[in-house]
Amino acid sequence: MLQYLEQQTRLTGNQRRIIAAAILGDMLEFFDYFLIGYVVAFIAGPWKLTFGQSAIILLSSGFGAMFGAVFYGWLADKIGRRKVMLITVINFSVATGVLTFTPDKAWLFLAVFRFLIGFGVGGLYCVDLPLVQEFVPTSKRGMVGGLVTSAVPLGLVLGSLLGAYATPYVGGWRGLFAIGMVPGLLTLLIRAWVPESPRWLMRMGRVEEARKSLAWALEMDPASLPLSASAGQQQPAPRLLDIFKYPRSLAVSWIVNLGAQTGYYGFQLWAPTLLVQIFGIAPARAAFLMIYVNLAGFFGRIALSYLSDAIGRRASGAIASFGAAILLVTAAVYHDVYIGTVSVFWLVLIANNAFADGGFAIVGPYSGEVWPVALRSTGMGSAYGFGGLGKVIGPLGLALIIGSSNIITPKASIAALVPAYSYLAGWFALAGLAYIFIGMETKGRSLEAIEESLEVKPTPVIARQNAEERH
Repeated sequence: MLQYLEQQTRLTGNQRRIIAAAILGDMLEFFDYFLIGYVVAFIAGPWKLTFGQSAIILLSSGFGAMFGAVFYGWLADKIGRRKVMLITVINFSVATGVLTFTPDKAWLFLAVFRFLIGFGVGGLYCVDLPLVQEFVPTSKRGMVGGLVTSAVPLGLVLGSLLGAYATPYVGGWRGLFAIGMVPGLLTLLIRAWVPESPRWLMRMGRVEEARKSLAWALEMDPASLPLSASAGQQQPAPRLLDIFKYPRSLAVSWIVNLGAQTGYYGFQLWAPTLLVQIFGIAPARAAFLMIYVNLAGFFGRIALSYLSDAIGRRASGAIASFGAAILLVTAAVYHDVYIGTVSVFWLVLIANNAFADGGFAIVGPYSGEVWPVALRSTGMGSAYGFGGLGKVIGPLGLALIIGSSNIITPKASIAALVPAYSYLAGWFALAGLAYIFIGMETKGRSLEAIEESLEVKPTPVIARQNAEERH
């Protein structure tokens, strides 16, 4: 039955609609996720927030995403991708809407519901990609997986625009949360018509439903799709600890996520502060310059999505990782050089983000591909959750290098720029080494072929014992 999918050379209209819904959804959901940065800017002064309170509010969604990715990833392998996808959308939409009614100075209330928002968004990210991957042929899987992640930077731009211009017209910062609820509910309506993954249905023995789901995607009569001889056998439900049966998949997906997230979040947190200190400009001007940096991330994701199918995941991931590492050190070394009136530091930051942010077009999809279908969401969720530690150790490491006690808004020192950026570069380089020395190539291989290569082969003694028992 899946051979009909693998023989495709062009995607159908329904497949394109699934991809478009996932792209739009990820953009709007991460817009929700990052709204808090703009809200804290409005409330920090009036609420007289301490550093510790601000830190808890800002980091709560990151911690929520770590736990949500692991829980919802496991749940999606157990009860289905589609059900969990809809649950996660309801999760973060309702939590965002509740924040519209945040009591004055109730910073703990804000932190708790930000945790719930992160819990839902982290889960959605680890369900969305596997669902899309299981609906497209091998020849398109790398490009499609990368494109699903490509609109995330645009969600950040949308959030910055609303934070800068919409607040006076929506009743203040609480109105931003009301707006944030709308994209989630819109996404829920769009995705309600997406069927369950045919591969997950086959694993559960629900072959007729799988045939209808695949026929919908291929826009053909279900009766024309044949069933394989082994179809209809339900496999046991996965356990979270089953991920340790695949040490290579675990090692490469965990290390790649940790390296990429540590380098990226450390870089993103510090960039505006460094622009202010190096150029002596106002924060608003630095925010404007960061728009170009974030747009470079969008185009980087598009380019690396193409490369993943053209030259392979390992090579593309290594290029993104080592490119980000080299350019970060270059920016630090030449921070005081200008080409005319244009800063080389700023130009290199733009180029760097094409690799640093663009690399997530490989990180997410690849982290789903290297797991068998029974553990695809679980394994990807565990990797994304483990990598979420980078959201803490990235900025924390830089703060310790620089000698600042302020981790959220560190007081950057130009003298510490080279060691600080070298620290981040080291994490990017670690991800690159994982691609090269631990990673397996998934380009041009069906998900079933990848799964077969991951199966642990019994030793000759065990194989002989099994044969004797069957006899």
